[in-house]
Amino acid sequence: MEVDLVTAREELISSLQLEISDARVMQAMRRVPREGFVPEDLRRLAYDDRPLPIGHGQTISQPLMVATMTETLHLRGHEKVLEIGTGSGYQTAVLAELAKEIVTVERVPELAETAAERFRRLGYRNITVHVAGPVLGWRNEAPYDAILVTAGAPRVPRPLIEQLGPGGRLVIPVGRRTLQQLLSVTREGDRLRVRRHGQCRFVPLIGEGAWPEGDGQEY
Repeated sequence: MEVDLVTAREELISSLQLEISDARVMQAMRRVPREGFVPEDLRRLAYDDRPLPIGHGQTISQPLMVATMTETLHLRGHEKVLEIGTGSGYQTAVLAELAKEIVTVERVPELAETAAERFRRLGYRNITVHVAGPVLGWRNEAPYDAILVTAGAPRVPRPLIEQLGPGGRLVIPVGRRTLQQLLSVTREGDRLRVRRHGQCRFVPLIGEGAWPEGDGQEY
């Protein structure tokens, strides 16, 4: 059965608006075509509020989680943002609608290449894609106003805190490999202010300050 994606998108947006209060985030979610970030055989499910497989053992996140994490960053349009875990590039594109510059890092080279091609095709000029190195993040372009991590860590990684600028915000799932708490961490001088935003489930974050190489599924 063929699905009317325009109608499905509006129904999803209406549902998300019950949970998300930032109108700019909702406008970004409406502008980014999620069907362009999922495999062709799953396009009919693009606006279901659930994660979908994208290959390499990875998923495109649930739209509500994408909106929640984005809202938690409190972007205003001038920021330089680092994303850890490009995946399909859907979350990246939503961020690119709301910030000045996005630097995104992905461990799977094939996913990084595919996402970069999607960004070119969709006309995004404020996104730079890198294949991840041994150290979490991308130090060459630090500091960042905001960092968003789309994989779960056992603790808040020190390398990412070091890449935050003054007043910078980090949004990251922290906890066990199978269940985490979504945290926002704000750098206030030499202190960190941490807030909790509910439970979530992400694949493990691999790297220095997170889960070791070979310890379960990588993001």
